[in-house]
Amino acid sequence: MQSTENSKPETLSDYARFYLKDYADAAAGFLNHLGLRPNTVTFLGLLGHLFAAYLVIRGFLIWAGVVTLFSGLLDFLDGSMARLRGESSSFGAFVDSVTDRYSEFVLFFAVMFYFYQRQDLFSCIGVALAVIGSVMVSYVRARGESLGYSVKIGVLSRLERYIVLVPGLLFNIPAIAVWIIGVLANFTALQRIAYVRRQAYAQQSLQK
Repeated sequence: MQSTENSKPETLSDYARFYLKDYADAAAGFLNHLGLRPNTVTFLGLLGHLFAAYLVIRGFLIWAGVVTLFSGLLDFLDGSMARLRGESSSFGAFVDSVTDRYSEFVLFFAVMFYFYQRQDLFSCIGVALAVIGSVMVSYVRARGESLGYSVKIGVLSRLERYIVLVPGLLFNIPAIAVWIIGVLANFTALQRIAYVRRQAYAQQSLQK
């Protein structure tokens, strides 16, 4: 994940990075000391999510939650590792973001397959909404920022989605988790669309 340490915290992810910076740096420094590279940790995080997806499909939800939690921590540290090594780059942040999307979506589709195996169509619809919402949250931000708008707001960014999904796996209540994500992720996308709209109108007013 791209670091946001030098900007004002706006989302829960930003606050986590801001207030947990010292702990993240210590853990990242330890991984650097072991000889691991940031890209290696990013790749390990992706492999962890693939393994978690396999566990979900097999029905081992609690273990899937544990693996997802550990893999998410690796995703949290790779940016700090790159910064401490003086190797931060735009391309590295790009690869990291793309990997994050793959990690998240492979897990969602595993959860959908889990419900499909049990003929739980209602929960499958919840997963589909969660995937749509997650895509739109990321897309609206990327598109808005490409046009010069600030879009880092909303109740359910990626970190919040994990905060909902991981306990849903650990406590064996995945249906509740995916429906919470499905509703709130799409609400977050709408929040961001409205936020960009307000900025666009304010910009037009200043130009008149």
